[in-house]
Amino acid sequence: MDIKLTGRKALITGGSKGLGLAIARIFAEAGADIAIMARQQGPLDEAASAIEASSGRKALPVVCDVRRADEIAAGFAKVRQAFGHIDILVNNAGTSNAHPFETVTDEQWQEDLDLKLFAAIRLTRLAWPHMKQRKWGRVINVLNIGAKAPRPASAPTSVTRAAGMALTKVLAGEGAPHGILVNALLVGFIESDQWAQRAAKLGVPLADFLAKMGKEVPMGRVGAAQEFANAACFLASDAASYITGTAINVDGNRSPVV
Repeated sequence: MDIKLTGRKALITGGSKGLGLAIARIFAEAGADIAIMARQQGPLDEAASAIEASSGRKALPVVCDVRRADEIAAGFAKVRQAFGHIDILVNNAGTSNAHPFETVTDEQWQEDLDLKLFAAIRLTRLAWPHMKQRKWGRVINVLNIGAKAPRPASAPTSVTRAAGMALTKVLAGEGAPHGILVNALLVGFIESDQWAQRAAKLGVPLADFLAKMGKEVPMGRVGAAQEFANAACFLASDAASYITGTAINVDGNRSPVV
């Protein structure tokens, strides 16, 4: 099976680092032009240049804080101007924000909702009409396994991610008659910048930090960002033409829920 995205236009939020960057790279390698959104110009420019050099595809860096509705509107307009339309939207922006429930403030709840839920709502709402018009579209919501199996002291992130899974199902039902397929990918322990930052704060070598995490996974290791990106590329392609409304764990069987 040959996975191709030739001629497609994709937008990936949180696309300058980690999982978002891995997804952007593999989409470009599969033939798509890509736009990547993040808050910092420097990492965006660096990522876009590297993607264009390695793939030969267009990579558009878009500075955007997806917690802000006005910046989403402006950023999406820039993508539309460059590409004309978006075929594939990957709502990937987010961080792990887990605390005991009684310690989470209203401000923390709102920030998490803005970053992980409302950003996906707003961007999908902008891309949706063009996907309907073209009778083809893909929306991939990047969540985590806490969406299905929330643990104690995992607020607000597990609650926000569960809402993202419900959004995925709603959109899948509405998009199916129009050729728009909507799925979620649920992250387990996957290599990313957030783990590198935590290891650095603890003064622990990253390899040792990841090896310890891997002991909690039945497969005995942390997943690679490339492995996660492979799943996203499949869902974005015509090869996944009968898959919609699903929430797929990419976690080495760490989640107790299928």
